[in-house]
Amino acid sequence: MFSSVAHLARANPFNAPHLQLVHDGLTGPRSSPAGPPGPPRRSRSLAAASVEEYSCEYGSMKFYALCGFGGVLSCGLTHTAVVPLDLVKCRMQVDPQKYKGIFNGFSVTLKEDGVRGLAKGWAPTFIGYSMQGLCKFGFYEVFKVLYSNMLGEENAYLWRTSLYLAASASAEFFADIALAPMEAAKVRIQTQPGYANTLRDAAPKMYKEEGLKAFYKGVAPLWMRQIPYTMMKFACFERTVEALYKFVVPKPRSECSKAEQLVVTFVAGYIAGVFCAIVSHPADSVVSVLNKEKGSSASQVLQRLGFKGVWKGLFARIIMIGTLTALQWFIYDSVKVYFRLPRPPPPEMPESLKKKLGLTQ
Repeated sequence: MFSSVAHLARANPFNAPHLQLVHDGLTGPRSSPAGPPGPPRRSRSLAAASVEEYSCEYGSMKFYALCGFGGVLSCGLTHTAVVPLDLVKCRMQVDPQKYKGIFNGFSVTLKEDGVRGLAKGWAPTFIGYSMQGLCKFGFYEVFKVLYSNMLGEENAYLWRTSLYLAASASAEFFADIALAPMEAAKVRIQTQPGYANTLRDAAPKMYKEEGLKAFYKGVAPLWMRQIPYTMMKFACFERTVEALYKFVVPKPRSECSKAEQLVVTFVAGYIAGVFCAIVSHPADSVVSVLNKEKGSSASQVLQRLGFKGVWKGLFARIIMIGTLTALQWFIYDSVKVYFRLPRPPPPEMPESLKKKLGLTQ
């Protein structure tokens, strides 16, 4: 599968080296042996120089592996860093009478459990979201190449938002299967006082009580929460980056330094994160309650919470997810910069499409 994806990626409209060369006017038809040797030789040498600045080819196995590693760092580290805020948010969702707000939630938690209590659930958080990040970012790059080649260059540009949505949804489907066991353990540790304080205690106890079902009964609500979240996260980010370079940044992306490009990445990530938090919050409330209770179904929890109940803790989640998403994109893009991976510029309309629309002479 991956070898075929690598082959397709060479002609993909999102292939960074190819796009950069075309936009700079450095590629063209090969000259015949009898033709003048000067210009073609210069073009080929410039093309080689452009490709050599990257550590691997776009769409290669190394590219996907390092993208997956970037996902491990971006999701694992950031989710672990906001465990205290996540703990209070979960407790507000499952016990709103006791934890009346974000500041009250922190106050009650500190009074009952001390500072160490704010770190409850850090281990399943780190393991679970590292696995999720590996699948989320790694498979997103795979599916983006696959779907764009299925559409063709022109349709991939015209339908790029739908392409981002489809690729991210496909990646998240697998990412949530990897996340579900650790998410279930995390919620038990954080929201059931006295149940368990560590992953080593929680996992065997959950298995003894409910078997494997305990770890995967929340996967459907996770899909309900995470797939819309991820679709918004990737599609909104991609289009926001495109808009920022087009309307806000005063110079082309190719003239921006790596640091300036990373600032754009962070800003676009935060904007995307706010929308992510809103669209996925109702399902997040259901997941928190469902993993706390035994024998309840997602529909029963949703019916009991009602419209008002599913929006409890939204403000805390907007702060958490906005910051989280911005940092995730920043770390992921930084990993690409560090390992010198191809980083495609915002897509531009193919020349063939410009000719069809009469935009070029």
